[in-house]
Amino acid sequence: MNHSVDGDVRIVELHGRTDIRRFLDLPHRIYRDDPHWVAPLRREVRKLIDPKANPFFEHGEAALWLAQRGDEVVGRVSAQINRLHLEIHKDATGNFGFLEAVDDPAVFAALLGAAEAWLRRRGMRRVLGPYSPSINDEIGALIKGFGEPPMLGMAYSAPYYASRIEAAGYRKAMDVHALRWEARGEALRELDRHDRVTGRMLKDRRFRVRPIDMHRFEEEMRLAIDVYNDAWSENWGFVPATEEEVKHLIQMVRPIIIPDLVLLGEVDGQVDGIFISIPNLNEMITDLNGRLVPFGWAKLLWRLKTSPFASGRVMLAGVRKIHRQSPISTGLISWMLSETMRVLRARGFHWVELSWVLENNTRSMSLCQRAGGKLYKTYRIYEKPLDPA
Repeated sequence: MNHSVDGDVRIVELHGRTDIRRFLDLPHRIYRDDPHWVAPLRREVRKLIDPKANPFFEHGEAALWLAQRGDEVVGRVSAQINRLHLEIHKDATGNFGFLEAVDDPAVFAALLGAAEAWLRRRGMRRVLGPYSPSINDEIGALIKGFGEPPMLGMAYSAPYYASRIEAAGYRKAMDVHALRWEARGEALRELDRHDRVTGRMLKDRRFRVRPIDMHRFEEEMRLAIDVYNDAWSENWGFVPATEEEVKHLIQMVRPIIIPDLVLLGEVDGQVDGIFISIPNLNEMITDLNGRLVPFGWAKLLWRLKTSPFASGRVMLAGVRKIHRQSPISTGLISWMLSETMRVLRARGFHWVELSWVLENNTRSMSLCQRAGGKLYKTYRIYEKPLDPA
């Protein structure tokens, strides 16, 4: 579908390899003068939008567009419907995502208008985003914490994005936070005090915290994701990982897993808690311009062997619902957090990001801050009602 807005902005739905290449190229132009942007690996972004490669499309559908002014691509966007979300939340909500555009309100309005029209024709009454493409992927527009490079798996956007989205009629739906924990100094002193919470658990044989068994990696990761699906099931906007998404995640993270940073918390021999951290691969790809060929693979493999990571990300943490509001939940998370920080420090990490945390998850925010985490980035998820078609 092609149409014009304000006379000079043309919206073109993606068709064929040339359009996909232009879709992938656009962020490189937008952020070419931004010293903090890290180009994501093009092959990974391409997988996200490929129905044959991304298991999201087993329960979702999407459309993608480019915005053109003349022959120049000036923006891109997607719209998607997640049927699993609709089954759970029953809220007639679709999503927009992969939003990138030059600083021009007409371009943002045209892109978001195309996404809204597509969703409206499919019966959606509300749009929520950015989701690229789902809540289990990169989400939100950065509204606080500019001047810092993105962490692996976290979104990045220029400062003007928030105001341009809001000018198109969107309002805040939810903020998610990222906290930074320094592996030295004051944070370590906070962690020593934090350890008092776990002291009693260390002596009780009912409880154990252990690293993942790499000889049973797939089985152990399935246990971990089962805990995640249970622990997060009542959180805002939650959609569980499906069987195919679990397989995809296991395959994706295995090459960068550090076993001591994937912790499982046991209660009476059952895995009831998880605390999964990954090294920040973005450190190793900053100069690859998103490409692994022809020489990117060699550079990346060499760096992984010879260069220690300075930063990492706690990407999944939680305890099964059965222990919610109990000392067991607080104790297990505290214990796994403390152990993670000690491993990070022993391995030479300088800092770690705890992300993301919902703004209404006050218990998690408080726990992270008591352990020395400092709020340093905020991402906003926007919403807009859609009138019937």
